[in-house]
Amino acid sequence: MNKAKAGDILAPNERYLNRELSWLNFNQRVLDEAHNNSHPLLERLRFLSISANNLDEFFMVRYAGLREQVRAGIQRLSLEGRTAQEQVEAIEASVSDLMKDQQACWRTLRQELEQEQIELLANKDLKKADLVWLQTHFETCVLPMLTPQAVDPAHPFPFIPNLGFAVAFQLSPKTGNGEEMVGIVPMPAFSARFIRLPDKKTGVLRFVRLESVIAYYQEMLFPGFVSMGHSVFRVIRDSDIEIEEEAEDLIAEFKILLKQRRRGRIVRIHIDKDGPKQLRRFIVREIGAETRDVMQLDGLLGMKDLSGLVLEDRPSLLFAPFEARFPERIREMGGDCLEAIRAKDILVHHPYETFDVVLQFIRQAALDPDVVAIKQTLYRTTSNSPIVAALVEAAEQGKNVTALVEIRARFDEETNLRLGRDLERAGVQVVYGFTDYKTHAKVSLVVRREGEGLQTYTHFGTGNYHPITAKVYTDLSLFTADPAMGRDAGRLFNYVTAYREPPEVAPALEKIIMSPVAMEKHLIQLIDAEAIASKSGKPSGIWAKMNALVDKDIIDALYRASQAGVPIRLIIRGICCLRPGVPGLSDTIQVKSLVGRFLEHSRIVCFANGEALPSANAKVFISSADWMDRNLKRRVEILVPIEVTSVHRQVLNQIMISILNDDAQSWDMDDLGQYHRTREPGDNGGFSAHDYFMANPSLSGRGSALILSEPPRLATRKRDKK
Repeated sequence: MNKAKAGDILAPNERYLNRELSWLNFNQRVLDEAHNNSHPLLERLRFLSISANNLDEFFMVRYAGLREQVRAGIQRLSLEGRTAQEQVEAIEASVSDLMKDQQACWRTLRQELEQEQIELLANKDLKKADLVWLQTHFETCVLPMLTPQAVDPAHPFPFIPNLGFAVAFQLSPKTGNGEEMVGIVPMPAFSARFIRLPDKKTGVLRFVRLESVIAYYQEMLFPGFVSMGHSVFRVIRDSDIEIEEEAEDLIAEFKILLKQRRRGRIVRIHIDKDGPKQLRRFIVREIGAETRDVMQLDGLLGMKDLSGLVLEDRPSLLFAPFEARFPERIREMGGDCLEAIRAKDILVHHPYETFDVVLQFIRQAALDPDVVAIKQTLYRTTSNSPIVAALVEAAEQGKNVTALVEIRARFDEETNLRLGRDLERAGVQVVYGFTDYKTHAKVSLVVRREGEGLQTYTHFGTGNYHPITAKVYTDLSLFTADPAMGRDAGRLFNYVTAYREPPEVAPALEKIIMSPVAMEKHLIQLIDAEAIASKSGKPSGIWAKMNALVDKDIIDALYRASQAGVPIRLIIRGICCLRPGVPGLSDTIQVKSLVGRFLEHSRIVCFANGEALPSANAKVFISSADWMDRNLKRRVEILVPIEVTSVHRQVLNQIMISILNDDAQSWDMDDLGQYHRTREPGDNGGFSAHDYFMANPSLSGRGSALILSEPPRLATRKRDKK
């Protein structure tokens, strides 16, 4: 049987991997970095916190969505052919192991923290002086925020919001007269989970958990009652948002839905195992949880809060400080962004080069009297965003300012609604995009009067206009004065502001490719072109870097290219539904994931185009889009060609080759969807792309090209995940 035929006859469950299980596999890799002894101790604690936060969001959205499909009797199959019920069962089995691993990791880290004189104390460990201080702190800083509630026929069980904690008490009257009752104390959302005790001269950093303090002072909360036992529990609710197709007022609709999110159906309730069994049963019954929603934990609940213990007080337990550099060419121009961009395209590699250059670009445009218009997309940013401040200043100076604010950026909806209102008050023309399509493209357009005409300066990014995440996410910023690129950016804004529904035919774009109208088709054409080249005996190859690969049509195109002999190397940080290295299907495809100090977030695509990669003839693009159905079919995204020689060399010969060569923080994926470290932690001699770019942040195409090393094939593919 020939290879093409072998690949074609495979059933869906053999051709594709499950999206949800692939994501859980990624989160396991994040958790494994918490086990990685080559990282500083507090950074390992941060990885544990991140894995817990990731899992919360997974339950709130993906798992919750599948549960709703089961309730509604929807029989739609996943890519690899599973029903929603089958996926739920597989997720629950996988999550159980993951959460046990999180607890085991915490026990190990807690011991190591104690060795470094960072202690999380139980009530029984508190000294008299601690209790004196703690009582004053509790009475002045905690008690005013608490609302203890009895549960009886006159007082229903209180509502616990999404991600809310509560302490439940089994209470008995001190006098012996009267009935026992249950008391519930919801923990305040704006109080620190870990209370820092006064430091002693020994230098030991000591903390106590808020729930432990609440339990200790139970008698202040329920006078006349004594606790017969207590239990801590935490609730996770369905937090996905669905928009009615005919919603006339998108903003009003979102305000309603955000309120509903807080009261969404329970999808998970975590209860500590130490509480009385009768009390646990009471909580589950009264809160309205299903049996499968309940998980009893032997350890710490709400591990995402562990980020509160990542202290700057102990720099020796953190990654060595790293200072991002400002792009040299702009510095050489005296800080004039527009003059530097006018001379030649500039590529900025975040976080190794500072995001301040993006802020300076917008600020300079806001203050420049010759700038007549600024157009800006905003998907995620901070509540006090300096980008927004610059747009407000530009509008106040009489410039024509347009902000395309996407209010459906998950978990940032409220922030974006507030930013939109602030911008409108300042005179900015605010547009909220389509009802059915998120605007995920990252574009800034500055229009400046120069000579007899207008000149455009455009920024295209792979990441959000978010100065905080830009310090830890690897992303690319392309600045260009190319008139065609500027015209395309203008058409993109007009497309969103002027059309109620996407047109069947894409607007006439000269260089950039846009979804949902053209990107998927264009990518498949580029992939198929490599397959044709390989069949003709010409050099071929595909390199691609992204966060997720899920889209079936793209995966099938990659399979066809592999069967034609195209060498394909994919760097996919998170979800990957493609199976690499399957005989007759994907022999020539290799997949790796890089998880380390920085979150790999940039999207880069390279096609050989008739010469072996890397070459000056290769077609190279950066993008805001992952290869997922939602990005290619239901979002406004961009694919931007890299044409200037120096920038082309920087992206292909330095950034991509460095990441492909990384073996210090990389995982290789086998044909069963399992991942194996390329090099074990602590194994000296490995190459770290992150370390390389921290040492060489501003290559800008000036250095010599790196040499691509060929990674070894996995000796076996049926090893355990860890």
